Amino acid sequence: MMTRDDFIRRFGGVFEHSPFIAERAWDQGLIDQPLQAEAVHKALCAVFRDADAEQRLKVLRAHPDLAGRLAMAGGLTEESKSEQAGAGLDRLTASEHARFTELNERYVTEFGFPFIIAVKGHDKHSILAEFERRITNPVDTEFAVACGEVEKIAGFRIFDLLAGQGASG
Repeated sequence: MMTRDDFIRRFGGVFEHSPFIAERAWDQGLIDQPLQAEAVHKALCAVFRDADAEQRLKVLRAHPDLAGRLAMAGGLTEESKSEQAGAGLDRLTASEHARFTELNERYVTEFGFPFIIAVKGHDKHSILAEFERRITNPVDTEFAVACGEVEKIAGFRIFDLLAGQGASG
């Protein structure tokens, strides 16, 4: 049986640098054992959705820019590094990197948090197209879209952590 500390150590980073989500899910009795990916994802997402807007904003702000300074400096979490590399964001041309940098800066200025997309299944071209489409969203719409993307990312991470036990949400 997994202990609270074990659970938090294993799942505390599923929502980028936000272990409070795993802590609350455990403390609220939302985690059943044996762990199933779909059930863990559902529990963690419920806690994320129940968090107030400021807490959810902090979770969004904990995410790195896509192909941004942290990536270039090697400062991403292992999960983010792997996810971005899988989409080819570690192999941008100079002009592509400049475009991502420009869009990252515009996006953060407009919305107050970085552009977030679950990159699995995307490549640099589809990510760029989505970036350019979403940058015109109203702030409240984009906040909701970004929160949904964070939940998708969490689902992929949970599924990976549990090596395919149950379905990813």
